[in-house]
Amino acid sequence: MSIALTLLILIVAFICFAFEWFPVDFTALVVAIVLMLLGIVTPEEGISGFSNPATITVMAMFILSAGISKTGAIQIIGDWLLKWGGKNSSRQIFVMGGLAGSVASFINNTPVVAVFIPVIENWCKKQNIPVSKMLMPLSYAAILGGTVTLIGTSTNLLASSISQQLGYGEFGLFQFTEVGLIKFIVGLIYLSFASTWLLPKRNPTNNGSVENSYQLKDYVSELVISPRSNLIKQTLRSSEVQRKFDIDVLEIIRDGIHFSQPLADKVLLAGDILLVRGSKEELLRIREEKGLDILPDVKFQDNNITSQLTDNEEGIAEVLILSNSRLVGATLKELRFRQRYNSTVLAIRRGEDVLRDRLGQVPLRFGDLLLVQGPRESLAGFQTTRELLVIEQSSREGLREDKAPIAVAIILGVIVTAAFNILPILVSALTGVAVMVFTGCLKPGEIYGAIRWDVIFLLAGLIPMGIAMENSGATEWLANQLLFIGNNFSGFWVLVFFYFATTILTEVLSNNASVILMIPIAAKVAESLTLNPFAVMFTVTFAASNSFMTPIGYQTNTMVYSPGGYRFADFTRFGAPLSLIQGIITPFLIIWFYGLDG
Repeated sequence: MSIALTLLILIVAFICFAFEWFPVDFTALVVAIVLMLLGIVTPEEGISGFSNPATITVMAMFILSAGISKTGAIQIIGDWLLKWGGKNSSRQIFVMGGLAGSVASFINNTPVVAVFIPVIENWCKKQNIPVSKMLMPLSYAAILGGTVTLIGTSTNLLASSISQQLGYGEFGLFQFTEVGLIKFIVGLIYLSFASTWLLPKRNPTNNGSVENSYQLKDYVSELVISPRSNLIKQTLRSSEVQRKFDIDVLEIIRDGIHFSQPLADKVLLAGDILLVRGSKEELLRIREEKGLDILPDVKFQDNNITSQLTDNEEGIAEVLILSNSRLVGATLKELRFRQRYNSTVLAIRRGEDVLRDRLGQVPLRFGDLLLVQGPRESLAGFQTTRELLVIEQSSREGLREDKAPIAVAIILGVIVTAAFNILPILVSALTGVAVMVFTGCLKPGEIYGAIRWDVIFLLAGLIPMGIAMENSGATEWLANQLLFIGNNFSGFWVLVFFYFATTILTEVLSNNASVILMIPIAAKVAESLTLNPFAVMFTVTFAASNSFMTPIGYQTNTMVYSPGGYRFADFTRFGAPLSLIQGIITPFLIIWFYGLDG
């Protein structure tokens, strides 16, 4: 009964993960609560995820990664890309992937990709390269790089913690580096050459101009307040035109003077020109109801829309909604986006699609690109939040580049002390966090914003699930059901089975959830078949991070989805062969380096 109940909770949790009815971190937390209520785990076990060494170490690594990012160290590496990339496409991808993957081996790969996206965008413009040829290889290279060391991803750290709980001990910092490095190089070679044939040629965000990319000419117009208009002597706030009509007023032009945001309390006069975002249907409605005249499109032939919307004080930027953003699931209207950020969203790019109608009612998704217009000071403010990443602006203002050598030295110190067992990785990472603050690489107030709390709560909620599987006997029961594989196939094919089973789970659920479920089962099967348990656990660990076939299986894939203008099938076409290659060579390498006999 205990096994059945535990498996039922597991199945329901997986369904919630797969269909995303609730945020995954909330689902994981509810799982822990239910397990405690049913007595499958004790209260101490139920909250043990919050004090688990893996959770705390992951938290520390997020902060260390922020220290590297805030000091501009990754941007400096981006400069090397521009210097060494060359003109040959295969060389360009090899250099880009080598740099990004190398950095992702030692800091979380999400901020690496976040910083590299605008670097790649600008590089593609200068080199006249389709951005779709570069961004997916960037994500895959960062994923592969993250598997080279223990601290490359939260998955590796969690796998190490589970191994210790099972009695096998923690993984060393470079314990599986030999395999990870070869896998990384093989993957990089594939990315460099296969991109020519398997990736599309698309430039969704930089094919000449912003107005062409987002087709703004049909959605940005000028309206004149005629003497008969009932808007005269009213403010935008009191008239409620932006609430009643699907339009956004971007500027008010009066006698050649441009008035920019905030505009809500500006009194409107006859002759004022309103620069607005809205469809032709909405413009016709407001013309009839409010007595406005629509200026002809010829106005934009000599003066393009971008220059009309930008000057010394106003600007346009593309911002990407990041994985941990509180904006995900909410609408612009619910967020009061214009008031909150003092900027207006002109359009939303979602994959290949551009959304321009009823923007205030569109639920935002992770990976959406927002084209925003507003004061340059407000646009600069986007660079200070971890919820949004500015794509178009590459300014380094605010970065503490003089601290970059210190931040790099701190990361190296963490690596060396952990590698030579001078300090446990947990202690080493926390010490590095403290030194980051003491040396000014990070400000104390930036620590909490650097942590991806969704990942922390996901780990804390799922760890009790692993304990419940062990306590109830569900892990052993599942392992016994899988023993027929080992009895009928060689050890190599057992590893292959666990690799692809874990990969499929990762594509549907998450890398951390896959590790928590699969490692205990794999270890039990290895014990029963007298196989090397580390060989099977390493196989699962690698597979859990190698998500290449969908844009939703791994956060970095989703991050490049819209900027690259990809379709869902593009990931499958380009990622499936890479998954197959990795799934075959990983068991071979693990057997070669670590042996298969228990």
